[in-house]
Amino acid sequence: MTSSNPALSIAFSPCPNDTFVFHAWADGLVAGAVPPEVTFADIDITNGLAERGELDVLKISYAQLPWVLSEYALLPCGGALGRGCGPLVLTGPDASPEPTALRGATVAVPSERSTAYLLFRLWAAQAVPGGLGEIVVMPFHEIMPAVRDGKVDAGLVIHEARFTYQNYGLRCLADMGEAWESATGLPIPLGAIIARRSLGAERLAALADTIRSSVRAAWAEPGLSRDYVMSHAQEMDPAVADQHIGLYVNEFTEDLGEAGYAAVRGLLSRAAAAGLTPAVPAELLAFPS
Repeated sequence: MTSSNPALSIAFSPCPNDTFVFHAWADGLVAGAVPPEVTFADIDITNGLAERGELDVLKISYAQLPWVLSEYALLPCGGALGRGCGPLVLTGPDASPEPTALRGATVAVPSERSTAYLLFRLWAAQAVPGGLGEIVVMPFHEIMPAVRDGKVDAGLVIHEARFTYQNYGLRCLADMGEAWESATGLPIPLGAIIARRSLGAERLAALADTIRSSVRAAWAEPGLSRDYVMSHAQEMDPAVADQHIGLYVNEFTEDLGEAGYAAVRGLLSRAAAAGLTPAVPAELLAFPS
């Protein structure tokens, strides 16, 4: 990225992993890169922005890719994949610990196009014979209170909820990441970074370099991003924010690599085979060159 290029518009969540990853770029700390115009939004909103083609660069769910890859390219860095970091299905303390208890249940999810929900649907097709009940979409930070208060029977949670659900008196019925890893041996693909194909291969490559530089800068001096991360962390405990970053910002954030791309292909091929998403031609997943 050079100073001759105009600022790009980008949307990502206010969660610690995203603000940690993009802080250096957003604050003008990546040499030669123009700071972006940042919009903070939950994943359900960014998925919609991508489908409408409204911004240059977005953090979206991998599950959203089949609907946007004609206009946006998947970047090989900046996203969220990993191991031991999957979404959780939570219930109240008195609920049955058996997955079959979800038959006909009302379940809150963060987005119908979220990777969490796609992983959940793939799992539930086998684990919940007879099918689920109503699916209710709500912002992820509202899901645990809704389960606690009995407004829904179960909730599918992401992000820092892995570390805090017990504070709400909830129990983990199932870990979608464990289910995925057991079935495939692959890392869990959660959030993708995409950018307009119309930027062209040269600028997309420079953008990927900028994001990698931002990640590396955050790792090199974590303290520089602290105020930025915490100012957007919705009153999160700093220790929880650090756990969140440690879990979701990893080697796949710097570069998807063969295992990362295999995970993405595996998710989308299984989803398409189950009739949950459109099929994605392999060439659309490749980074333009």
